[in-house]
Amino acid sequence: MRRLLSLPPNAVKDYTQLHHRSEKEWFCTSDPRDKRLGSGSGTTWLLEECYREEHPGIDFNDWLSAEKRIVIHAGGQSRRLPAYAVTGKISLPVPVFRWARGQRLSQDLLSLQLPLYEKIMEQSPASLRTLVVSGDVYIHAEKPLQEIPEADVVCYGLWVDASLATRHGVFAARRETPEELDCMLQKPSLRDLENLSHSHFFLMDIGLWLLSDRAVQLLRERSYGDGEKMQFYDLYSEFGLALGNRPAIKDEAINNLSVKILPLNGGEFYHYGTSREMISSTLALQNKVYDQRLIMHRKIKPNPAIFTQNAVVEVSFTESNRNIWIENACVGKHWNLSADHVITGVPENDWQVNLPEGICIDMVPVDETGYVVRPYGINDAFKGTVGSRETIWMGRPIRQWLAEKELTSEVLGGDVIDLQQCPLFPCLESKEEMEKVLQWMIGTESLSAEGKDIWLRSIRYSADALMDRASLSRLYAQRSEYRRKNYPMLDQNYEKSVFYQLDLSDVAEDYARLQLPAPGALPEEADSMQKIHNRMLRSRIFSSQGDSLNAEKEESKAFSLLRNGLIKAVTGEKRVPKLAALPDQIVWGRSPVRIDLAGGWTDTPPFSLYAGGSVVNMAIELNGQPPLQVYVKPCAEHHIVLRSIDMGATEVVKTFEELRDYRRLGSPFSIPRAALALCGFLPEFAGERYDSLEQQLKAFGAGIEVTLLSAIPAGSGLGTSSILAATVLGALNDFCGLQWNKQEIATITLVLEQLLTSGGGWQDQYGGILHGVKLLESEQGFLQKPQVSWLPESVFRDSLQTPCHLLYYTGITRVAKNILGEIVRSMFLNEGQHLSILHEMKSHAKDMAECIQRGNFNRYGKLVLKSWQQNNALDRGTNPPGVAQIIDLVKDYTLGYKLPGAGGGGYLYMVAKDPDAALRIRKILEENRPNDKARFVEMQLSHKGFQVSRS
Repeated sequence: MRRLLSLPPNAVKDYTQLHHRSEKEWFCTSDPRDKRLGSGSGTTWLLEECYREEHPGIDFNDWLSAEKRIVIHAGGQSRRLPAYAVTGKISLPVPVFRWARGQRLSQDLLSLQLPLYEKIMEQSPASLRTLVVSGDVYIHAEKPLQEIPEADVVCYGLWVDASLATRHGVFAARRETPEELDCMLQKPSLRDLENLSHSHFFLMDIGLWLLSDRAVQLLRERSYGDGEKMQFYDLYSEFGLALGNRPAIKDEAINNLSVKILPLNGGEFYHYGTSREMISSTLALQNKVYDQRLIMHRKIKPNPAIFTQNAVVEVSFTESNRNIWIENACVGKHWNLSADHVITGVPENDWQVNLPEGICIDMVPVDETGYVVRPYGINDAFKGTVGSRETIWMGRPIRQWLAEKELTSEVLGGDVIDLQQCPLFPCLESKEEMEKVLQWMIGTESLSAEGKDIWLRSIRYSADALMDRASLSRLYAQRSEYRRKNYPMLDQNYEKSVFYQLDLSDVAEDYARLQLPAPGALPEEADSMQKIHNRMLRSRIFSSQGDSLNAEKEESKAFSLLRNGLIKAVTGEKRVPKLAALPDQIVWGRSPVRIDLAGGWTDTPPFSLYAGGSVVNMAIELNGQPPLQVYVKPCAEHHIVLRSIDMGATEVVKTFEELRDYRRLGSPFSIPRAALALCGFLPEFAGERYDSLEQQLKAFGAGIEVTLLSAIPAGSGLGTSSILAATVLGALNDFCGLQWNKQEIATITLVLEQLLTSGGGWQDQYGGILHGVKLLESEQGFLQKPQVSWLPESVFRDSLQTPCHLLYYTGITRVAKNILGEIVRSMFLNEGQHLSILHEMKSHAKDMAECIQRGNFNRYGKLVLKSWQQNNALDRGTNPPGVAQIIDLVKDYTLGYKLPGAGGGGYLYMVAKDPDAALRIRKILEENRPNDKARFVEMQLSHKGFQVSRS
């Protein structure tokens, strides 16, 4: 998928290099200088320019159909947002949201926009290959995208208040056919909307348009009109008004295009078109969340509408300061600020500046050493001629400024020159002269004569000329240098800063690139999660420096902190086991296994600790039996006997030291050793003290014999080890009279896995020991106690649908710990891409639960497939070649499929389209067995979960 980006001319040349983006994925160009094209012809221009670069020898329509493309309009003069005119508003740096993890100090408007656009393209039908979007908005959407319908044009809209809709395009749809566009309106009046509301729904156009090749071809034709030269043609006010069942513009070919409109569920629209909108939209985003439990840093600003980033700021703000944006700038201790300021590009200085309210400063590097000094008013629109009374600059008529400075319009080129082309801004190399001319331009009386002289004799640039002459490499280098100075300050002030909520993988790369030393280890009294993040960040930085020894030590410490935090959260109570079985009794525990249907991985620490988890899974029996079984009985000798029927192994444990050896690699009895320890048979977990294990067992009244049976191959993906651990704990709970309920057993299982250093989440044990199909949800915090919502079983028990649920053992094994380790590392580091997928998985689990409640079988199968796609996006190792080959044989007969668990091998769960398709899948795989172990296994929902009984 290619991304096509229109930019101001000077921003094109080094864009991919300055933004670290691949030329293979990105194509950048600018609109022709000599004419305005409009968004419609601009789309055509951008597509044709990319076509000419890539495949000039083939037909345009063949090229168009070859792949999907995102077309982003981000050119233009940016007259109302001068601070980012030279780079394009799309490159506007956006502060890290105070409620979000995984963001970057280097993030810009485009990097925030792009994930949504890419999701839309991933989900769009194959016939919709072109997405056209605007570059000066941020659209925030938390809910999963709806299924995208087939049509020539699909437009996304938002439900908004009518007063907001009057300032934008509006899609109108008749109430009886809400998905079909009836007509499009441009900036309708409130009266128009009121008249419309009786028979229509209306949504605001947010500039997200999906186009078929046919629609693109028509747009291209209209861009040329009847001639060979491209003309002005607008996508929204011309092409758009010709769409729908009752188009405002008659154009038969466009009128006949099929059009669908989609509400963007949970969508929010933030405009970055003007200086004030930049501040107000950023403030609205920061204040989207007020719940202090979800806000990670503790800094309280004197006024919430103050934003500083990539900057050195030595002034103290007060409550009187408001609407202030400082970026890529130095504001020294002798500056005096008030309100309504945008300050950008200012090099390091020790100036005295009294900035009047509403005045902004932008300094733009030019050539090798020069800076152009550009003050302006926060409301300035850079339009009109010098001679007009309505032409405003620095918040007042430019004619007034000229009069105050005893200048005539001739010095600017005359009365008729447009403000955008007016040579107002001096280019200087001396910082001393820059200070003096700035003081003079913004109205400071001191040194005014000298400032005026500097201004008159300097080379001056217009806003337009700056867009051609700006040195973007210097501008970005200065921003990078300020960021280099910001990182240590953020680190040192970690309790109140955003430092440990950043994408720490990106931070580590920045530290290596900027040659910064690793942050120090946090003190013992620091927040537990911050200490974990700190250690993994240090590990990643040491690794980038080639210091593998310290990198391993720091990573080990991070995992140790996580383990200890989880263990501490649930092990405050010591256990006193008491023999609760007769001498000849056997306690028999047995459990089903589980298939995770949606939300897997969100239950895994540390993600679940700081975001909570949501999982839908089901407990299943195999071939009519619970496949995990544990037998516990007394024995006469005062020792512990451990047996495994399936592994044919036996061990005898006689001492605390032997029991404590539960971390021994390759031992078949690590799980029962750790389980016995947690039941109180090791001093560190026991409520009573004994000198030896033998002494404790004598006081207990018997030795213990534990026998395990796992009727499932290793590496199954069905949660075997976690559920087996829970089953051992459940049987010992009954045998030792500990009186744990199922939830407590599941919680202690999480601790057991931490003792074994195998990690993992809570959904496996909950999925197995609790019966049926359920939605499991946990809150943030080290103490993870998921709440259970049981779901109906109709999609599994209907006579036509039961045969469609197939379970196939692939014969391919995998080690979940390897996949788990990589994904958990990404959680430690707040890696933005992984966190985004994990949050999608949480939402997807809610979608799956709702689908099961509604009994929608076809949608259920498709959501299972989406779960598989999410797992693959999280880690490509989920789907190894051997598994992919099996899937390729049968996928056309399925609605969905996935490997349960971490993936990589084990069982393959498939949802066939219908019973005939299920028979076809069985036939294909029985005739094409990938190995001698592969086989179908009969599965049934478990209606009891974990059970325990006695002989």
